[in-house]
Amino acid sequence: MNDWFRELGLGLFIHWGHASTRGWELSWQMTGGVRDQSPPRSPVPIEDYFANAAGFDPERFDPAGWADLAWRAGARYVVFTAKHHDGFAMFDTKLSDYKAGRDYTREIVDSFRNKGFRIGLYFSIIDWHHEDYPRYTDATVRKPYVVGDYPRGTREQWERYRAFMLGQLGELLTGYGPIDILWLDGEFEHTAEEWDFAAIREFVRERQPYCLVNDRCVGHGDFVTPEQQLPLAPPDRLWETCLTMNESWGYVTDEEWKDAGELLRTLVEAVAMGGNLLLNVGPTGTGEFPAEATARLEAFATWMERHEESIRGVRTGLELWQFHGPSTRRSLSEGGERLYLHLVMRPYERLTVRGLPIRRITDVRLLGVDGRLAWSVLPWLKEVHSGTGDPLGDLRVEIPSALLDPMCSVVVVDLS
Repeated sequence: MNDWFRELGLGLFIHWGHASTRGWELSWQMTGGVRDQSPPRSPVPIEDYFANAAGFDPERFDPAGWADLAWRAGARYVVFTAKHHDGFAMFDTKLSDYKAGRDYTREIVDSFRNKGFRIGLYFSIIDWHHEDYPRYTDATVRKPYVVGDYPRGTREQWERYRAFMLGQLGELLTGYGPIDILWLDGEFEHTAEEWDFAAIREFVRERQPYCLVNDRCVGHGDFVTPEQQLPLAPPDRLWETCLTMNESWGYVTDEEWKDAGELLRTLVEAVAMGGNLLLNVGPTGTGEFPAEATARLEAFATWMERHEESIRGVRTGLELWQFHGPSTRRSLSEGGERLYLHLVMRPYERLTVRGLPIRRITDVRLLGVDGRLAWSVLPWLKEVHSGTGDPLGDLRVEIPSALLDPMCSVVVVDLS
């Protein structure tokens, strides 16, 4: 039923809010970041952070342009931060005045849905602005933030706040059409008993029966979300890795950016492990993607023109003892299957693939490049001596360096 999620490959995470007008990290700038977590942040007074919302008016906001670039880059789902920890609603909530002057969530959802994207909404269940949470102040919050140390109100405040939180969540789940993914966050404050995640999951199911919820709905998530790193081994259920292009989720100036090749290699490794990559961008305060992010998405778009079939709608490929790199595979309509070998480690020009049924190899080539490659096979001796009609062996491939893609070449092996 949920195969559509596994086959998406690449998604676009969008972290955006009024903090972008100052180049502040979304929410976390007011706490000075998190203790022992990189990068450190320069804390700003909390009331100054909240007051900054009044000036949010991104005059160059172009959600259709965002959707077009993301689609060309190969993304097929989007997750937008409808509300982050700071409590600032990027949608037209009727339950709070702490919100943007227009419904950016609706415009983004409509533009990406019209392009063909699966739609996801990020929603933080915590709210550092709400009086009943209770509201963060410089006197009640340690800077930098320490996980597990946060202000607490009375039981009555908590009951009022939880009703408010579910009310806003209900607005998102009933006012924006079909929602494919709900990306919850904030489970690190308050206990699982206080949140009652089973009730939250049922609340979602009643309003969006087919919506997937991430594992931060603790004990009731449909998919796993490792952050900023690939897992050591593939999780035993649906999963994605969420990853920033630089060091921040929101728009922050003067940071080091990961190069496009590194980001792409993370994508192909995630897909080869059976997961997705949710790649983040933090738009500026004027409503544009940073030039660095645009350049990386354009590099993805160029690579996808030739190589998209190797990461879309594929299954996990070979074992690492067979090929020392990420690989994927798909069944062919005429029978047999196709292997995709992603070249992410040198030497690229010569490779050996082990344990293939060598008599069934019909074609070896570079994806998106005309012409076959020079290749040979060597059967395993034990297979020869046993007299099997379908021997396993090694495939050896030679690749002219001039044909290699600067980001990541993909060798195709067709098997009858």
